[in-house]
Amino acid sequence: MKFGVLQFFSWPGRRVPLATVYERAFQRMEVMDKTGYDAVWLAEHHFSTYSVCPSVHLMGTHIAAKTTNLRIGTAISLASFYHPLRLAEEVALLDHVSGGRVNWGAGRGFDPKEHEIFGVEPKESYPRFREAVDIVLEAWNNEKLNYKGDFWEFKDVEVLPKPLQENLPVWMAASSLDAIEWSAQRGHSIMMDPHATHLEIAKKRAHYKDALESAGHAFAGRDIPMARTLAMGATAAEAEAVGRAGAEFMFGSYLRKKGSIRSTEAGAQKTTQVEALDQSINDNEDPVARYVNDIAICGTPEKVIADIEEMQETLPLDYLMIAPLSHASFVMFTEKVLPHFI
Repeated sequence: MKFGVLQFFSWPGRRVPLATVYERAFQRMEVMDKTGYDAVWLAEHHFSTYSVCPSVHLMGTHIAAKTTNLRIGTAISLASFYHPLRLAEEVALLDHVSGGRVNWGAGRGFDPKEHEIFGVEPKESYPRFREAVDIVLEAWNNEKLNYKGDFWEFKDVEVLPKPLQENLPVWMAASSLDAIEWSAQRGHSIMMDPHATHLEIAKKRAHYKDALESAGHAFAGRDIPMARTLAMGATAAEAEAVGRAGAEFMFGSYLRKKGSIRSTEAGAQKTTQVEALDQSINDNEDPVARYVNDIAICGTPEKVIADIEEMQETLPLDYLMIAPLSHASFVMFTEKVLPHFI
């Protein structure tokens, strides 16, 4: 069982200086480096206080200088917004300065504001993301890059540096069935989203395994990080209060934005993870309560341990990527839950 942290740099209400948000996160990572966590996974977001981290690669270099053991994951590099060769260079450079500790996670994002400001048409979001991923991997695995696609064309380009790791680990963020199937066909490992219910995650994991093996790729030996928001307290009531506050901030600042992008491929409309969350909520149901009850891991240390053990059996779960909804939740998990499993 491996454990990582999906690290947001949330700035709710701008109640403290932004420098304080960063410093608290860095202190948390220094603790992670010494307590058995596998990786910190950095979330890239733009133009929102939901998480003020527009460059996971720049952030990663700072973390690399402050840690020794902790792997540095991107969750995710928003690949469709980058020039793919700059993306290849930056991730490879981070791998060198971290001493070969990079886990590269790539995805397309879903925020309509990001797409509009970066000039990416929603209908191009999927194909741009997929082409960018192909180019990055081709650039890393060939002395010189020759590529001709729908958006980019390169001839005899030597992309340097190559990653320090001979086989730098790569994951695709996959929340829709279409994204899962594409990843499986290409043989990519996937990371699973924090906004689906536990039942939905289990179904998606099973679908990925079937699709991967049908495409002739082995499933055994892969890490499949599953991101889950975490709310903890000394009592159930305290944990629920943390969970509700975190969910209310997420819905207010990010999850319930109007106009979330859709992408049409092969005549079928694909739905983002956030739209699926909204669509699955009954009009008479409190979405915050549903988030706390069916999506987040929420409770006392004893309940969280029991919930994780159940998820190990039922999902199954072998890599938990926690997204703490409070610093106290992180501390309590590290001191009272993590030692039970490692």
